[in-house]
Amino acid sequence: MDNLKIIDTHAHYDDEAFDIDREELLSSLPEKGVKYIITQGISIEKSKSALLLADKYNYIYATVGVHPEDVNTVDLNSDWIEQLSKLLNHPKAVAVGEIGLDYHYDGYDKDKQILIFEEQLKLANKLNLPCVIHSRDATKDTITLLQKHKPKGVMHCFSGSVETAEIILNLGMYIGFTGVLTFKNAKKAVEACKKVPIDRLLLETDCPYMAPVPFRGKRCDSSMIIKTAKKAAEIKELPLDELIENCNNNAISLFKL
Repeated sequence: MDNLKIIDTHAHYDDEAFDIDREELLSSLPEKGVKYIITQGISIEKSKSALLLADKYNYIYATVGVHPEDVNTVDLNSDWIEQLSKLLNHPKAVAVGEIGLDYHYDGYDKDKQILIFEEQLKLANKLNLPCVIHSRDATKDTITLLQKHKPKGVMHCFSGSVETAEIILNLGMYIGFTGVLTFKNAKKAVEACKKVPIDRLLLETDCPYMAPVPFRGKRCDSSMIIKTAKKAAEIKELPLDELIENCNNNAISLFKL
């Protein structure tokens, strides 16, 4: 079973959904087939929380960044970008993330989202770090900024079209798939997964969200990533161990694990 241990490249273990049993759960995951976890920063404060978890567990790494739904926590007149830069000096900080654009909900100023996203893309390039990109209902603007700055990184929780996937791949980026792949209505994600070369594919949970079938609707955790891996192997027509090995190598290469 050791060779089947999977890297979960995107999780949110400082989320309040884990408050009741975080320590117990995180202590158990290496025995449940999890090799490494990258837990995501979504604001300056939450990035600090992510780094604390990375300090505590040797198999956990962290990202540092401001998520589009957390732009209201940023005072643009402050030294926020310098604060992120200092946090990224941490030895277990492996990427600028989770960053991007999200136009799904009102209440998050689009111009401020774009400014904060662009400043973080510049920071990632300056520090030679990859980015973890979030994009929801904002494909056109996201692609425009990625084409402008050409960062290394991954388009996380991909459920877009084959055409969008090809643009991302042409930029040299990776594409991450969550439990969405297992959903009945995930036709676009499945078609995109077919087209993504095996050396550009990453596996992730986005836990506590996006639990794969048969856990859909429940709190997700990294042990459930095997369901996504099995579905991806089926889509790619590869043996499960070969798919996992390739995805793990991709994660190790991108994030320098």
